[in-house]
Amino acid sequence: MTAYDLIVATALLSAPPGIPEEPPTPDRWPAVQEALHKTAIRLEILDERETRYVLARVEDFESDLELLRRRYQELRDAPLVADSDRLPARDAVNQLIQFNRTYRVYLEGRQVWEADRADVIGVALAETDRLYRVWDAVRDARCEFYYVTVRRQALKRLRDTLGETAYSTAELPPHVPAWRFLEAR
Repeated sequence: MTAYDLIVATALLSAPPGIPEEPPTPDRWPAVQEALHKTAIRLEILDERETRYVLARVEDFESDLELLRRRYQELRDAPLVADSDRLPARDAVNQLIQFNRTYRVYLEGRQVWEADRADVIGVALAETDRLYRVWDAVRDARCEFYYVTVRRQALKRLRDTLGETAYSTAELPPHVPAWRFLEAR
């Protein structure tokens, strides 16, 4: 594999999906395969564990290249996995999410018994679900056994939900609508 192979791999991966490419010749396949794997891993559009079956055979070159091009387009503005290191540990996040789900069950029970307050409780349920989605994205981003692409998608969801400023400072909302607890006093 040469520097030229890496440049060609970058060009191939960053090209728009749908552009047909001729598979490399059998003598060029090992170098092209290695360059594509290395570049796709560096671009975080391929998890190292996927190299066993993505671009594993020259016969799958076109379909696998198409897959990686779609990922490149989808993730080109997504944060890199290293951003997840700024977030709380997955075990702690799991506990927060568990509390969120327990609180949701509590609210559902109250909604049944307090029909006169069903609309207010419904708003609290919606807030709880919105916060769940934030913390679920945090959990997915911190889950090291997920492929790098799944983790980057989670970071992108998190950034889009929080907004650029809160995301860049890792300013996370509470895991349940804490302001509801203050109103109950």
